[in-house]
Amino acid sequence: MEERIQKILSQWGIASRRQAEEMIKLGRVRCNGAIVELGHKADPSRDAIEVDGKPLRSPHRPQPIYLLLNKPTGVVTTCDDPQGRPTVMQLLPPNLRQGQGIHPVGRLDTESTGALLLTNDGNLTFALTHPRHDISKTYQVVVAGHPPESVLKQWRQGVVLEGRKTRKAQVRVLSRDANRTWLEFILWEGRNRQIRRMTEQLGYPTLQLHRTTIGSIQLEPTAGAALPPGCYRSLEKREIDYLQNQLQNQLKSTTRVQV
Repeated sequence: MEERIQKILSQWGIASRRQAEEMIKLGRVRCNGAIVELGHKADPSRDAIEVDGKPLRSPHRPQPIYLLLNKPTGVVTTCDDPQGRPTVMQLLPPNLRQGQGIHPVGRLDTESTGALLLTNDGNLTFALTHPRHDISKTYQVVVAGHPPESVLKQWRQGVVLEGRKTRKAQVRVLSRDANRTWLEFILWEGRNRQIRRMTEQLGYPTLQLHRTTIGSIQLEPTAGAALPPGCYRSLEKREIDYLQNQLQNQLKSTTRVQV
């Protein structure tokens, strides 16, 4: 069956859907010897698809892999970094880094820490990073100073970043000391450096940011050992089922919008 080539590349774990689109724009993908353009369709059972001159073959299609990583500070959330900084992929063993198509789902900025999903399921990555997704993410945030209730209310109701208001959030105070406040933020969107920009805008810059939960997937389980910084684990079946449900909901939502 013919499908768009960027979708095939994501299904085969070559790249996320958006990364595949960029690869096509750069002319790195060929079908039957010809450089393809966005929207080009193919059937991998009969068409010869190549990425950087390497053919896609059915026996090489990797099994789906779903990982949860506790990202430490100072590590870049990319597959590679032109500046030579350490990346999250370098925290994985060679058998997972090479030939599996694993990539991070979304981003945590370099100085932030905590829960990060990695997978070679491009469809799932596309669904979870789509602007319309509704999966919640929980953060423990340390800010300078003591924001009053009026500021907390603004963060909850949304602030304007680059001309667009953020979605409503849950924000509560966990504790305070002489010059800092520990907060819990729960967001349903993932704009670039969103929490840091929100807190900076109202005069209470973020000092530390740690993501603890992605939907129902917890970095620190209620039972068992917590995942140390820099370490990863495979997702449990119930966690994979949860993500697949999110994928199906996103597909239904996208179909309704297109109709």
